[in-house]
Amino acid sequence: MSDAYKKAGVDIDAGDRLVKAIGPLAKATARAGADASLGGFGGLFDLKAAGFQDPILVSGTDGVGTKLKIAFETGRHDTIGIDLVAMCVNDVLAQGAEPLFFLDYFATGKLDEATAASVVAGIAEGCRLAGCALIGGETAEMPGMYVDGEYDLAGFCVGAAERNSLLPRQVAVGDVMIGLASSGAHSNGYSLIRKIAAEAGANYDAPAPFDSGTSLGESLIAPTRIYVKSVLPLLSNRDVKAFAHITGGGLTDNVPRVLAGNLSPRFDEKALGLPPLFQWLREAGSLSLADMSRTFNCGIGGALVCAPGAVDEVLTALKSTGEAAHVIGDIVEQS
Repeated sequence: MSDAYKKAGVDIDAGDRLVKAIGPLAKATARAGADASLGGFGGLFDLKAAGFQDPILVSGTDGVGTKLKIAFETGRHDTIGIDLVAMCVNDVLAQGAEPLFFLDYFATGKLDEATAASVVAGIAEGCRLAGCALIGGETAEMPGMYVDGEYDLAGFCVGAAERNSLLPRQVAVGDVMIGLASSGAHSNGYSLIRKIAAEAGANYDAPAPFDSGTSLGESLIAPTRIYVKSVLPLLSNRDVKAFAHITGGGLTDNVPRVLAGNLSPRFDEKALGLPPLFQWLREAGSLSLADMSRTFNCGIGGALVCAPGAVDEVLTALKSTGEAAHVIGDIVEQS
């Protein structure tokens, strides 16, 4: 039967070889509560072994959008998996939860084992950066569904928090917003980015128009920053009240998601200068600031809200973990 299936375009043996190849990658992400072994019909996780007493589970799922097209056109598949993990774990973190385990879905028309293994290696690296276990996934080979050489990617993360530690906490007028720098466009706005690049005649292999030290493709494929290990330790401080993951919708749409209905963010425009990539996108695409702020992260990948008295302590802690962070505004009452 496998020969007949292979003639139809599905190679079961290739899938089996891939599972064996990525087994060590998953095993390397093992953590308390999960042994991260592959091959069963489901992935197991032991919350008690992970140290939780009264946990609330928090889940998140996402993909990486048309950033995949940059991976296809540049042939860079080793970091797109980090993006996938980041988009899920940063969302879970925004609820105050520790990411525990991750599952991925990789679908393609014709399985290229080397490409798939490279993608999963990135997923495993993302899990390592987030401290969660890669405990399972699905590889689907579906002839006729995808353009040759292309694939689709989705992921699912489950985290947990003690019941009394969930975010957001009670944000108040006068609380301060601290912005955590992004590593680039992360995984949002790539349909517009690709359109701007095409209309500008920009070549992904050529030096970036805003940075001659790297190619445009390398700049655009830079993986989404994972904030778990720098932000999670801060959440034991009750003066740290909220964390917003800045994805589609930008600062203007995502920060309000962690605020009560009578509160609004007030951003300090002087503290929100556009990094070179975003300056180029604005100029090359003739974009308004409104378009920029609702499409891209504009250099801020995450925003913490804390009490004024905790600002110095939080900034010091973030910078000690390698984050570039600074105050970007405060919380005011809606007018």
